[in-house]
Amino acid sequence: MTISAGPTRGVLEEACALAGLNPAGAESVRIAENEIWRLPGGVIVRIARPGQWKAAVREVLVARWLADNRVSAVRALPYEQPIEAAGRPVTFWVELPPHEIGTVMDVITLLKQLHPLPVPDLPLDQLDPFVRVAERIEAATSLPEDDRGWLRDRHAELRKQWERRPAGLPECVVHGDAWVGNVARTPEGPVLLDFERASVGPPEWDLVSTAVKMTTTGAVTEVEYAEFCEAYGMDVTKWEGYELLAGARELRMTTYAAQHAATRPEWQAEARYRVDCLRGRAEPRPWHWKGIM
Repeated sequence: MTISAGPTRGVLEEACALAGLNPAGAESVRIAENEIWRLPGGVIVRIARPGQWKAAVREVLVARWLADNRVSAVRALPYEQPIEAAGRPVTFWVELPPHEIGTVMDVITLLKQLHPLPVPDLPLDQLDPFVRVAERIEAATSLPEDDRGWLRDRHAELRKQWERRPAGLPECVVHGDAWVGNVARTPEGPVLLDFERASVGPPEWDLVSTAVKMTTTGAVTEVEYAEFCEAYGMDVTKWEGYELLAGARELRMTTYAAQHAATRPEWQAEARYRVDCLRGRAEPRPWHWKGIM
């Protein structure tokens, strides 16, 4: 979807000038937390938030590592990158061929390529399932203070549980946000996208993203989920740590909606509904949460 780009056009033009690219004819693809532009000639430009230099570096390094290991993933262009423009990290990528959103089975196909790889000598942090949750709660100014206080308490509770989480599968490189929205289905097969949250941690975290789509939101059917589990060889909902990881994922999904509802009134009802669900003020799971952005 192409939407109004606002003042970020200047960031794009500065970054392209530094990279030796021509921004003429650029089209905005998505303007959200990260801003995506398409240049003529098959180049995608990703403008990250200020302060996200480390994450942008990691994205490029992980993409190149995946290419070296023949994992089907979006490819970073062979430039020295990221580039800093107006205080924001900017990266450049090969545009994908015509594609559609991936499927549950596409997700598992790619995770089975990723998870067995040896952990590389790259600046990968340990997985933090609560990254930016505190900031999102503080930014969620459209919520009543009582709800924000409850979210803070829930965040603290889950963090304590995370520190003493049960053992599971051996740690590996995890995508960090492995769901169908980060997989593109192309004529050549599925392609993995968005390595902003790539880290080292329990592979169960990557499996939980799909599991909660069945148990929490109902977006994935029981049949689809059974196929997912059979393909991977594990049903993460049967693991003793599932409630913890699912709770963390639900909190992330809720605070993401609440943060953006502060500046997008059309999403305020959805943000309040998600909080109501977590606080036991709505119907039992599965809930039917609407997509944000």
